[in-house]
Amino acid sequence: MAAFDPWDPAFLADPYPAYAELRAHGRVQYYEPTHQWLVPHHADVSALLRDRRLGRTYQHRFTHEDFGRTAPPAEHEPFHTLNDHGMLDLEPPDHTRIRRLVSKAFTPRTVEQLRPYVTELAGELVDRLVERGGGDLLTDVAEPLPVAVIAEMLGIPEADRAPLRPWSADICGMYELNPPEDVAARAVRASVEFSDYLRDLIAERRKEPGDDLISGLIAAHDEGDRLTEQEMISTCVLLLNAGHEATVNATVNGWYALFRNPGQLAALRADHSLVPRAVEELMRYDTPLQLFERWVLDEIEIDGTTVPRGAEIALLFGSANHDPEVFPDPGRLDLTRTDNPHISFSAGIHYCIGAPLARIELAASMTALLEKAPALTLAAEPERKPNFVIRGLEGLRVETA
Repeated sequence: MAAFDPWDPAFLADPYPAYAELRAHGRVQYYEPTHQWLVPHHADVSALLRDRRLGRTYQHRFTHEDFGRTAPPAEHEPFHTLNDHGMLDLEPPDHTRIRRLVSKAFTPRTVEQLRPYVTELAGELVDRLVERGGGDLLTDVAEPLPVAVIAEMLGIPEADRAPLRPWSADICGMYELNPPEDVAARAVRASVEFSDYLRDLIAERRKEPGDDLISGLIAAHDEGDRLTEQEMISTCVLLLNAGHEATVNATVNGWYALFRNPGQLAALRADHSLVPRAVEELMRYDTPLQLFERWVLDEIEIDGTTVPRGAEIALLFGSANHDPEVFPDPGRLDLTRTDNPHISFSAGIHYCIGAPLARIELAASMTALLEKAPALTLAAEPERKPNFVIRGLEGLRVETA
């Protein structure tokens, strides 16, 4: 298991060979540096995401002491208060109640109504990129598109949006394995600032409701659905973070993969009808979220190995998406792949509520770049972010002519 090293730059550059070794060694293996049980196979990851003996939290059933865990440091409390009240880190019945309220904003009809706005915005962003002859695909297209869309849905004024991406990046730093104290300090600071901003915005929307998700959550609360102010704040932060992080990284990871596979890029340029399949294949090929964690609430057995209550399981999405038992020739980028049950949006009760919107955003930016920048080329080799869990690039410099 020496090849699996989430802090090794060589592993971060290309973790997929190490995943192949993990899969060859078995279905579950204990990894001492993070005190986690690694699960690398698609069938197991898919099944365990749906297994109610596992949970995103344990605090609905156990105290830290009961579960054999140490409470987080007191100085990290603002981050955990924010994080622990969002539906991603809640279990039923709280998860069910909050997801039911939020899902009203993500019905197929509501999401489809956003398509013209997303398409227009993607076109405007690419037009500006073309006017300049190129730039950083990350900051010029990949980031502003989904951030604007989710901010528009939440009702965050355009003048207030500049800190959203930095706040999100700092908060998401805590999702990495064994984050250092400086990362934790930035996450705490961002949690406080973002929460304070949303608390003020919620107060404004109580006085003057609008046609936005925050106003909708307030109205639902007033009509009797129980939603505390902290749950409202945590939900908004979660939607902002989850609503753009994966899309941003899928965009730059995907285009970098296309530049490294010129035959596939040429096929896509020749046939834009491949875009929907390309979106799915690129999310599989270089997965933006590599790992998802679960707590073992009741002892389970995986292939004869007992994983005890209180253990933490690391579900390796990147490995699952390269499992040859499910994906023939998984190391090959194939934009015509039809049977593609990738797990990039998770599964079970925590399946990504924004997956349909993410697909629209990814397809819109890809189509705009194919149509408006048909000669798009890589201008410089990118630097990969020193992260494992959330996989992305520091930037992606491109030229349009």
